[in-house]
Amino acid sequence: MIMLSVLLIMLALMLIGVPIAFTLGGMGLSMLILADFSPLIGSQALVSSIDSFILLSVPLFLLMSNVLLKGGVGTDLFNAVQTWVGHLPGGLGIATILSCGFFAAISGSSIATAATIGTVAIPEMIKRGYPRHFVFGLLAAGGTLGILIPPSIPMIIYGVITEESIVDLFMAGIGPGIFLVLLFTCYCIFFSIRHKKQQRPAKASMQVRLAASIKASPIFMLAAVILGGIYGGVFTPTESAAIGLICALIIVFLRQSLSIGELHKAIIESLQTTVAIFMIIAGAKIFSKAITLYRIPQDITTLITTNIDQVGLFILLVCSVLLLLGFFLESISMLLIMVPVLLPSLGALGIDPIWFGIIFVIMIECALITPPVGLNLFVIQAVGKADITEVITGVYPFIFLMLAAVIAIYFIPSITTYLPYAL
Repeated sequence: MIMLSVLLIMLALMLIGVPIAFTLGGMGLSMLILADFSPLIGSQALVSSIDSFILLSVPLFLLMSNVLLKGGVGTDLFNAVQTWVGHLPGGLGIATILSCGFFAAISGSSIATAATIGTVAIPEMIKRGYPRHFVFGLLAAGGTLGILIPPSIPMIIYGVITEESIVDLFMAGIGPGIFLVLLFTCYCIFFSIRHKKQQRPAKASMQVRLAASIKASPIFMLAAVILGGIYGGVFTPTESAAIGLICALIIVFLRQSLSIGELHKAIIESLQTTVAIFMIIAGAKIFSKAITLYRIPQDITTLITTNIDQVGLFILLVCSVLLLLGFFLESISMLLIMVPVLLPSLGALGIDPIWFGIIFVIMIECALITPPVGLNLFVIQAVGKADITEVITGVYPFIFLMLAAVIAIYFIPSITTYLPYAL
């Protein structure tokens, strides 16, 4: 009954426009006071929520992705990839997805991935006869790879909440990320063969391919440095973010594609996003502390284990709730609200938190492209100068593909667990 009342009040506050950070923080503080707990618990939770070395990687990854976005590196990346696959059926769509995958391995941000690749791919694909709704849906969905293929900001936050290894989470995201790229690629080929209206670019010569690849090689090298350093144990995820930022600055300045004014704008935008994320984290920490003292997670765990004794039913329930929440909340908010509540149930049902974390991330990927608050929808709308209905129409096939990926991961856990546990 208490949890239902809390949820209804939270929903009412969000519907009247109260920012999610203040909704969570205000609800948590009110619950502490009503139960005669010291309000100092709230301030202590606020400070401890952002007093984390690993969270330093969030602003660094954000700034790196914004520097690359403003520096126009997406052009070289897309051009290089499309010289290799552009002549195939659905070739430009395949090039778009592969470019999103490569950029995701650098940025950790879905918005930056969608905006960077979308700026280059949208006009090229439309010029070649691809339907507008397909192009916009492809870019919006492709951008979500930015939070699945490591490094991933939501995975970092999930690791902080659950106290799981960030490196293990990153490694667990590689298999599902590649699998989702393959699903999107197959759909591009199927769509192209079915419609047969797209103009394929001429097959590029090996000389052209090599020239384009050499021009884009700094981006590939940056991805190799970041991921290789993390998985090789050379540096931590936070250190990799700092090194990646330095490398990104070197790349854009050597290209002479980033002015001081654009750098300043990238810093300001990264600062604004960082503050917004950290405020949500702080509010969620206060809320999490309050519901823990009210024993709400424990009561939910008891309710679940009493009525649900199968992992499949639990995952189905969680995915259904996340799909519903995706219509109202953005991804980070969903992560910070749901994970502390569900975490005790994972242990009770014997669910691997790493495996569950990847399923959770894919489900919040869906939230990025579901109306009315899917951020990637509005990013692509702005980049493509599109009507929002065109973008929404285009994303639905990709939502079903993401759900198919969740089903595959459920029945074949090794897609997720092989790399972190076998290597």
